Amino acid sequence: MKHLIKLPLVAATSLLAVTAVNATPPGFNQGGMGTVPMNAKGENPRSVQHWWPEVVDLQRLRQNEQIQDPLGEDFDYAEAFASLDLDEVKADVAAAMTDSKEWWPADYGSYTGLFIRLAWHSAGAYRSGDGRGGSDGGQIRFEPLNSWPDNGNLDKARRLLWPVKQKYGRSLSWADLIVLSGNVALEEAGFKTAGFAGGRVDDWQPDLVYWGPEKKFLTSSRFSKRPGQTGETPQELQETLGASELGLIYVNPEGPEGNMDILESGERIRTTFGRMGMNDEETAALIIGGHTLGKNHGASKKECIGVEPAAAPVQAQGFGWKNSCGTGAGPDATTSGLEGAWTATPITWSANYLENLYNFEWRETRSPAGAGQWIPVNADQLEFVPDAFDPEKFHPPVMLTTDLAMRYDPKYGAITKKWAENPELMDQAFARAWFKLTHRDMGPSARYAGSQAPAEQYSWQDPLPAASTEVINASDIATLKDAIRSSGLSNSDLVRTAWASAVTYRDTDLRGGANGSRIRLAPQKDWAENDPGMLAKVVGAMEGIAADFNASSPRNVSIADLIVLGGAVAIENAAKASGHSVTVDFTPGRVDATQEMTDAKGIELLRPAADAFRNFYSAAARLTPTEMMVDRADLLNLTVAEMTVLIGGMRALDANSGGAKHGVFTKAPGMLSNDFFVNLLDMGTVWAPSASEEGVFEGRGRSDGELKWTATEVDLVFGSNSELRSVAEVYAYAGGEERFIKDFAKAWNKVMMLDRFDVK
Repeated sequence: MKHLIKLPLVAATSLLAVTAVNATPPGFNQGGMGTVPMNAKGENPRSVQHWWPEVVDLQRLRQNEQIQDPLGEDFDYAEAFASLDLDEVKADVAAAMTDSKEWWPADYGSYTGLFIRLAWHSAGAYRSGDGRGGSDGGQIRFEPLNSWPDNGNLDKARRLLWPVKQKYGRSLSWADLIVLSGNVALEEAGFKTAGFAGGRVDDWQPDLVYWGPEKKFLTSSRFSKRPGQTGETPQELQETLGASELGLIYVNPEGPEGNMDILESGERIRTTFGRMGMNDEETAALIIGGHTLGKNHGASKKECIGVEPAAAPVQAQGFGWKNSCGTGAGPDATTSGLEGAWTATPITWSANYLENLYNFEWRETRSPAGAGQWIPVNADQLEFVPDAFDPEKFHPPVMLTTDLAMRYDPKYGAITKKWAENPELMDQAFARAWFKLTHRDMGPSARYAGSQAPAEQYSWQDPLPAASTEVINASDIATLKDAIRSSGLSNSDLVRTAWASAVTYRDTDLRGGANGSRIRLAPQKDWAENDPGMLAKVVGAMEGIAADFNASSPRNVSIADLIVLGGAVAIENAAKASGHSVTVDFTPGRVDATQEMTDAKGIELLRPAADAFRNFYSAAARLTPTEMMVDRADLLNLTVAEMTVLIGGMRALDANSGGAKHGVFTKAPGMLSNDFFVNLLDMGTVWAPSASEEGVFEGRGRSDGELKWTATEVDLVFGSNSELRSVAEVYAYAGGEERFIKDFAKAWNKVMMLDRFDVK
């Protein structure tokens, strides 16, 4: 068994040092998390995990059942957003952009760079490995993201937008407003974006996310050397993580861990941006586009900068990073510690970034705050970049180590050299990459709201075809159920197929799920945990049923609908076999994607390394089986009770991957009963690790020592953990089987419907 990797209750985060305008503030509290007590006496309550770190932490699942939306359960955000005049909203954002405030003066009279950075850092925490991070939910408003070093002074950007938010209230989420402000900034600077889609709904509490193993911000222990690697900088990034240091969005702009090595920086950029779903062209476009506008801020020494918002006193009212040098703002502002602008047009879109990158040779220098950066060799002859506040003053352009990687890294260099000769190609690439950056965690385009969303579909959106006919009706469903029952397919095979189709869903970025029936396409059809032979048999039978039905009906049924309907039929049959009647809800209307619509590389990221619901655990799993179970349940937006009842039902239905019998605590596998809970809690069984199979436990009769059952950790935890046992007991009560079956059918339908944004 692997050692448990605990997910911290107060997580640290990652932000975007390589992107627009600013990066890590040198004055950030290097103590990181937990340096400020909750009260003067330290009388803060301690969690179970404080005393017993190995006990499974269910907090993330409790969050899924806590309703904390002050707008109410019935509020329809998409409907409210659709009522807005988006042009009016954008005009208000544009007005705020040039309304310079005395408490935080605008560079060059405009907050262009600040708003771009706000949108970018909100979106840039996204990582494609597990879909966590990103703009959806407006998580940048909460700790730890709000106080990440790389998010220095973005607290001011949100306050500048408050009058707009206040005006439109609940019809405009913070998550949408933050991204929209970046779009407006680009458009006001003269750039044509690919559009904007609303639909991001605000969260009201921080997500519990594992952001890395480090104990302090701006440190890195997440890389290891690749096999055979001879370079000094390790490049193998810990699985699922994206940023290169704790507290950064992407990478350190000065170079890996501050080492101003251009080529190593290029490799680090490629690694981290790749983990966040960007290829080389998209990465180069984002860095160039983000640095075409705005400037770095490093006018003051790091000793001048105060603590982050989370550590600031109550009278600071949520502001952090107070600068005690000079005015503390404007010409004295310090955020990343780097100083200067990349172009002669810091608030106007131009090709000057690439012109400067290729027209000059560069030498190392230090900012006033002591950060490493680059200026032209003959900088004293190239002072053409305007000062942000003094119209009589000019400066040489600056580049960061990450910028120079765009020229000297061979792969990035080939791309940017072409763009230097054809700037319009860079503009097109940036428009696509910016849209992807700010929209990729929204899920399918069915969620997009507003009149300015582009019509074009991108592969990273997992596009679906439009339905070709009217949706099947109740009579059709009854006919198709009979056909499935007559197919000869077992309850177990039908349940396993439906579950495998739906379990790829991730609530973090709303990808995956049963709609599209991509389980019949590469790569999903070949995943070992999906039992390819069994899967091919079920899909083949469903294709035959669909062909027969569609040939005689004006309404067509999709394979996606049949797979989900097959699971419902199996559950109803299995409940009937145990003497109970249940109807599993089924909502038709799914469609079938094609292989051409499927980004195989992107879909591969949805492959579960473990699935406790099918009692599957692979060597690729990064946590213990129980922690992987909680992680998967969280991705499915399940509560503790829903996770519990689904595990018990799947075991009774004999739905384990590969037909394994671990946890199938019943003499009648395939019938839907509460036997899993009854037999797990039976005091006549004694459990011990198997002597022949790692990770397996044997349950033997207390009196006779005869082998009764085998189980894995994710089976036995429902008897060993006090919280999970309390739920399991409910389903093991005398007469508890009826409640169990109804709860299982309800939780099952929830999972099958997670990706149905077309009907939400």
